[in-house]
Amino acid sequence: MALASVVAAEGPGWPEALPLLPHPAELIAGIVAFGILYWLYRTKVVPRLEELYAARAAAIEGGIHKAEEAQAQAQAALEQYQAQLSEARAEASRIREDAKAQGATIMAELRSQAAAEATRITETAHKQIEAERQQALVSLRAEVGRISVDLASRIVGESLHEETRQKGIVDRFLAELESGDVVREKVGAPRGEDA
Repeated sequence: MALASVVAAEGPGWPEALPLLPHPAELIAGIVAFGILYWLYRTKVVPRLEELYAARAAAIEGGIHKAEEAQAQAQAALEQYQAQLSEARAEASRIREDAKAQGATIMAELRSQAAAEATRITETAHKQIEAERQQALVSLRAEVGRISVDLASRIVGESLHEETRQKGIVDRFLAELESGDVVREKVGAPRGEDA
């Protein structure tokens, strides 16, 4: 019977005693399908994935390289900006110092001009005062002379208004006054007695 059961087991189906083993036809179909899939993956999918991976790696490396270049350019621009800023500050400081120096020079010039103008105005005022003084002196001389002649005419009792005579008397009297040679006499006293 054992033989009958083996013959019966070799029949149309796979032996039931080994249920975990696949049927040989399934095993062959699986190996063929695996080979086809392996071939497809090896020839089509894997190279395409490798290309994509290489492109992606190149893009990442290029991005990193570009980022490094951009960072280097940014650093160079920053250094250039700082250098320009430093130059601008130095230039502004120099301009400020020049402006201070020019301001001091201008102030000194204005002071000297003001001093010169003040001196000129003072000299002009002195000249004008001197001219007015001379004019007042001339006017005063004429007035003193006229009053003196009138007074002398009244005292003497005769007219001393002749111009030539009057001028000589007035000039002599004023010259004596200026020189200080006028002798005081008492009225009514003899000529020899002093006051």
